Amino acid sequence: MTGKQIMDGEAIRRALTRIAHEIVERNQGTEGLVLVGIRTRGAPLAERIARNIGRFEGVTPPVGCLDITPYRDDLTEPTAATQTGVSFPVTGSRVVLVDDVLYTGRTVRAAMDALTDLGRARSIQLAVLVDRGHRELPIRADYVGKNVPTSRRENIAVILAETDGQPDQVLLQPEP
Repeated sequence: MTGKQIMDGEAIRRALTRIAHEIVERNQGTEGLVLVGIRTRGAPLAERIARNIGRFEGVTPPVGCLDITPYRDDLTEPTAATQTGVSFPVTGSRVVLVDDVLYTGRTVRAAMDALTDLGRARSIQLAVLVDRGHRELPIRADYVGKNVPTSRRENIAVILAETDGQPDQVLLQPEP
């Protein structure tokens, strides 16, 4: 992939470590805390944050994965419900949704709808690696790795070893 690199693997590691510390601090520990990554790249980011929390707290919060495809409002064809990778109760939990890029807010809205179908969370917080602005819905992240002001003619590409088989990096690219 081509584009201007705005985060390398080390910057991503540092951002996720900071986010993990902020999550523990804001929630006053790990009791009742669960992380849910939005498929595709939110899932490995949630796993990494949970491992960081486990390293410095001694308790690794449960991690799930959410496929929000059936909840998207931009699909013209109806889609069948898919299996979620959430094997713990959502009801009563403090859920931290994790995604790679926050843009319009529509993915997060779909994820909250999907979570609500699984139960009534005590609270839902949002952690993102990159916030690029241009919101269409009144949604903001509680935890942000990096704010990157972009134009609508630009794209943010998050590349992760787990999903892309390439070294971790974040690229700013012109829209194709």
